[in-house]
Amino acid sequence: MHASPSKAELRALALAKRDALSDEQRATAAEALAKRGAPFEITQGMIISGYAPIRSELDPAPLMKKLADKGARLALPCINARGQSLTFRNWSPQDRLMLGPLGIPEPSPAAAEVHPDVMLVPLAAFDKLGHRIGYGAGYYDYTFAHLRKAKHVIGVGVAFAAQETKAIPALSHDVPLDYVLTERKTFDFRSA
Repeated sequence: MHASPSKAELRALALAKRDALSDEQRATAAEALAKRGAPFEITQGMIISGYAPIRSELDPAPLMKKLADKGARLALPCINARGQSLTFRNWSPQDRLMLGPLGIPEPSPAAAEVHPDVMLVPLAAFDKLGHRIGYGAGYYDYTFAHLRKAKHVIGVGVAFAAQETKAIPALSHDVPLDYVLTERKTFDFRSA
């Protein structure tokens, strides 16, 4: 009997697949995502948080620009201390970003703090139940749990199709996503 792979093993496998994609495949995937758009209604003034891609993450900028054209307000996360919720600040595509404490581009501390209605989140791997593996620090799980005490925040994973894995061992603190968007398909987990 084989033991199921650990989260660390699943993360390493999925990241290796993601890293192997060419620049052309990445750009094509980002445009395919933007062309398909969001799987839910965009209302005027809705706040959608994205992310500044690092490593080999799928770039959500083309999708975010399309959502802004439909009336959404955009935001990006700012990292606080480990074990604390992310802070979200207003952002528009022409804004300059600065490097945050972990070397991740973030809006200026002068940008207004907002509370997103939708969070586009990067991930290392996802499964057909909406479970995700991030980089292991738990920032997004903690943030979803914190924000959802006040209102439902739609969680949307953004990934390449190659990052799908058969099953992720979910723990009690792991927060499942509502959707995952890949260049090939939209996964809707709301009724799963």
